[in-house]
Amino acid sequence: MSSTTTHIEAHGLVKTYPPDTRALDGLSIAIAPGEVFGLLGPNGAGKSTAINILTTLARPDSGTATIAGHDVLRRPQRVRRAIGVVAQNSGADPLATGRDNLMLQGRLYGLGGTPLKQRVAELFERFGLTGAADRAVRTYSGGMRRRLDVALGLVHRPSALFLDEPTTGLDPEARAALWAEIARLSAEDGLTILLTTHYLEEADRLTDRLAIVDKGRVVVTGTADALKGELKGDAVRIELRDEPAAGLGDLAAEGLREVSLAGRLLSARADDGAAAVPGVLAALDRAGAPAASVTVARPSLDDVYLRHVGHRFDETNGSLS
Repeated sequence: MSSTTTHIEAHGLVKTYPPDTRALDGLSIAIAPGEVFGLLGPNGAGKSTAINILTTLARPDSGTATIAGHDVLRRPQRVRRAIGVVAQNSGADPLATGRDNLMLQGRLYGLGGTPLKQRVAELFERFGLTGAADRAVRTYSGGMRRRLDVALGLVHRPSALFLDEPTTGLDPEARAALWAEIARLSAEDGLTILLTTHYLEEADRLTDRLAIVDKGRVVVTGTADALKGELKGDAVRIELRDEPAAGLGDLAAEGLREVSLAGRLLSARADDGAAAVPGVLAALDRAGAPAASVTVARPSLDDVYLRHVGHRFDETNGSLS
């Protein structure tokens, strides 16, 4: 994309921390106006460093970045006016009321008087928090706190919103409600949203496009459907009864390809997974590595991640996937 069609753009970002940790190694992304863009990657891949640079909290060793046409290094104040940031940890004062939190946030951006009061009331109504506006934030549920965090990021009407793992720790109902609001912010308000997440389902459902980051670089970019469509055939996952002590036999002869083994979990692809399974199970039995369970499914984002990063999403991100 050219700069005239991007709202958030980074090119060739490099960042090294002493003594020699290369957090970013030429990372480049381009996000269109109104797009919901996801960043996926293992812990330590460089996602947080990239976000810190884009939100003016860190400087790159080299490379460039712009938000709404403003250079993050040359015009950091203008960038800060153009963006809202919802960090992984809540930024609200738990002892203050929700209203006090939003009013203070507005004043920090130079807002005041009736326009600020109207904006605060509008945000409480939008996020279903009107009844809790004058309660201390420490009395809010986890879902209410996250909705307040998003409202805090929107007080000054930014054109771009950064959401860092916005639904981590929420129950399914609260997560679904926040998903609906994020989708509405893009569809109805035209906000450009950069989302980092540990939930592949979240990335699949919310993002218009996504990038997988590994070792400080973008390894693949595209829509979730297009990336899954590049994986021909079926995904075959077999949980073995025990970790194999020796080889697994010639599984390619049984129709499997891209075979990988992590502990007791064998992952592979097949043109016709259901047809391949009987022969594969027999081959594993002969190799002394019998299966405990088998699943055959169409390609998922986890399979995309496995292909491009070399391991499954939950192997470096804990149980959050």
